[in-house]
Amino acid sequence: MRRALLHLSSKEEGRLIQRLKVQPMVLIRVQGVDCYYDSEEILENISFKADEGEFLGILGPNGAGKTTLLNTLCGQLKPRVGTVLVSGEDISGIPQKKLAQTMAVVPQTSPTYLDFTVLDIVLMGRSPHLSRLEGEGSRDFQIALEAMATARVSHLARKSITQLSGGERQRVIIARALAQEPQILLLDEPTLHLDISNQLEIMEVLRNLCREKKLLIIAVFHDFNLAVKYCNRLLLLHKRKIVALGEAEEVLTKDNVAKVFGVDVYIRHHPLTNSLYFIPLSATPRTEVRSSSFKVHLICGGGSGAYLMKRLTEEGFTVSTGVLNILDSDYEVAQQLPISTIPEAPFSPITEHAHQANVRQILSSDAAIISDFPLGSGNLRNLEAAQIAASRKIPVIIIKPETLTKRDFTGGKAEKDFKELVAEKVLTAESYDEAVLTLKRLKQESASLRQAQSGDQV
Repeated sequence: MRRALLHLSSKEEGRLIQRLKVQPMVLIRVQGVDCYYDSEEILENISFKADEGEFLGILGPNGAGKTTLLNTLCGQLKPRVGTVLVSGEDISGIPQKKLAQTMAVVPQTSPTYLDFTVLDIVLMGRSPHLSRLEGEGSRDFQIALEAMATARVSHLARKSITQLSGGERQRVIIARALAQEPQILLLDEPTLHLDISNQLEIMEVLRNLCREKKLLIIAVFHDFNLAVKYCNRLLLLHKRKIVALGEAEEVLTKDNVAKVFGVDVYIRHHPLTNSLYFIPLSATPRTEVRSSSFKVHLICGGGSGAYLMKRLTEEGFTVSTGVLNILDSDYEVAQQLPISTIPEAPFSPITEHAHQANVRQILSSDAAIISDFPLGSGNLRNLEAAQIAASRKIPVIIIKPETLTKRDFTGGKAEKDFKELVAEKVLTAESYDEAVLTLKRLKQESASLRQAQSGDQV
């Protein structure tokens, strides 16, 4: 190495050395692995690598092979095809005791212990470092105490394992794994059956281990939001294969979630953490939604339209919305659904261009709904578009008209326009569900009218 560096300038040499210093070590490399239980193939052509200091989350539906993959990584299941390398060495050739000094496993359910103390349980993690008849020494006790401090269970040292809550017991098992002094930690659903407080506490412990001790942690999750918040990368399994591997934005796309889990989700960035978070919308992927020819134009804003968008698309209506500012929460929901939206710049009033597009959209619809959204000078032209639709005899449904005075921030201008709109003999609804029922009735009447007209033509 030194001879090679002689041909570089001092500046180039410094850069190269710095790159070599920060290059993470590959601790696990999986190459073309196929795994079987008897004659049934569980994993097919699995290949990936994972580095020190990385938190890799494994996601997938039930039966996708997540636990099987963990069992393969720790050597419990031997692949029929392919290899698993641990620190560059084929796992099949590593003695079990030596492997346990490098890798620790926290299973989905831990064995039932007798009346051992927490300290006794954690000290069990030292067994890979001791000979058969060797007892724990002072260094082993020190390592166990440090592991308990890291897992935040030091205060439980003298308590019986049988007296602990589920969250406390899970942290003890993690402490036992840490007492092995591993470079790699594998966990199968580490937050299973835990309340939200214990889930977050355990996940913080794990993330700190990656950052401070450079452990490679690979864990199976079912909770998207926990996985996205704490993992560096995600691996998505489906039908025995890796569907996607990478950062959350690359892996948990709407299309991937719909394809793998059969669920339509609302995805957005959390305003405080900037991490993605997921809200399931329906057990039917949006790609399978079949829209009808009955078109509904929804005038909304400020979050008042989110429920109606979801409900109307699920009912099979073709839905569009009036003008929405890009940062409006209703706009973000519309982007997650098969809904045509007229966007406007953030915090900007409705421009003439957007207004004309809104008028064209509402006039091409079979009905319109006005939700109970706050009315200000910036969005008042949405009511103007509704007035034009009503004047052309397009049914307009107003939700909760009696609450207008509480929502009018225009000094009475909105109330005046509202009265003109009501004069056009619009329909009213006291709730969102009532509005949907009215739309379904209008749709049925429209279908009957078309059928009758078709019969007359014949």
